Amino acid sequence: MPFRFVPALLALLLMLPGCAPKIKIFASQATEPLKEFVVDGKGEGKVALVHLRGFLTSQPRTGMLRARPSQVQELVNALRIAENDDKVAAVVVAIDSPGGTTTASDILYHELMGFKKRTGKKVVAAMFDVAASGGYYAALPADWIVAHPTTITGSVGVIFLRPKLGGLMDKVGVDVEVSKSGRDKDMGSPFRATTPEEKALFQAVIDDFAARFHTLVAKHRSISPTGMETVKTARVFTANQALDIGLIDQVGYVQDAFAKARALAGLPGDARVVTYRRDTYPNDNPYNTLDTADPAKLSLLGVDASFIMPPKAGFYYVWPQGLTE
Repeated sequence: MPFRFVPALLALLLMLPGCAPKIKIFASQATEPLKEFVVDGKGEGKVALVHLRGFLTSQPRTGMLRARPSQVQELVNALRIAENDDKVAAVVVAIDSPGGTTTASDILYHELMGFKKRTGKKVVAAMFDVAASGGYYAALPADWIVAHPTTITGSVGVIFLRPKLGGLMDKVGVDVEVSKSGRDKDMGSPFRATTPEEKALFQAVIDDFAARFHTLVAKHRSISPTGMETVKTARVFTANQALDIGLIDQVGYVQDAFAKARALAGLPGDARVVTYRRDTYPNDNPYNTLDTADPAKLSLLGVDASFIMPPKAGFYYVWPQGLTE
C-alpha cells in the first residue's frame, strides 16, 4: 500500500466501532475515597459545592495514562455525602459544560431531582463559561440559577451526530458489505448516504427528545409563550439575554450563588462551603475544579487528546461548538 494512504486508513480504523485503540498504561487511579475540604466560610452549617464540567457522559473518562469516574458517577458520589451529612443544608452545582449525551444529561437531572425530594435541601446552580444544552438541562432542578456575566447558556435542543466515511472509503479502496434482517437495521450507517425515509425516522426521534427538554424547561422556568418559541430555536444566549427571557434567575459570581444557597437554607452568611476531593491542595478555594493533586495521575503531558477523535454516533443534548475548547 502506498504510504500516502496510511494516514487515511488509520483514520478510517479509528472511526469504526470497536477499532479505536484502547491504551491503558495504568489502571484507574480514582480509587481514593472523597474527603471533605472547606473552601469558603467559617461559620455554622454547610453548603456543599459540586462541580459538573466538560462533556457529560455516564462512561468513565479515559486518558492515555489514567481513567477517571464519569461526571454522573462523581455527582452521585458527592450528592450521597451531602445527603448523609445533616449539617449540609444546600448544594451549589457549579456547571461548566456544553452538554453531552441525552441519557447522561437526563440522569443528572433525575439524580438532582431525587436528591431534593429525599432531603428537602436546596440546590443552586452556578454557571461558568458554558452551561449549554445538557449543561443547562442539568441545571433545571435548581431552586435558583446564577450565571456568570460572561456565561453562554441555552442551546435547548437535540443534535444527532454520525460520522460519514463514504468518501474516505472510496479513496482507500475499502468497501463494506451488509446483510440485515430488516429494512432499517442499518439506518444511520456511516458507510452510505442516508435515505429520505431514514432522515424522517431520525427526525422523529430528535423531535421526541427535544419535546422532553422543552417540557422540562416549561415546568421549571416561568417563560412566556413567545420566549419559549425563541428558546426552541436552540440558539445560545448570553447571561443577560438568558435573564431577560427567564432561563436564569440572576447574573453574578460564584460567591453570589453561595450567598443565595445560604439564604435559601436559612444558614448564617458565613456558613462553610465544603467540597469533596481525593487529595489535599494548599490554599484551596472554590475555583479549584481538580479532584487529585498527584502529578503521576495526570493524563499524558496533561493533555486530553479526545477532541481529535470523531464523535461517537448518537443523540446529544450538546452545543457542538462548545466541544472545541
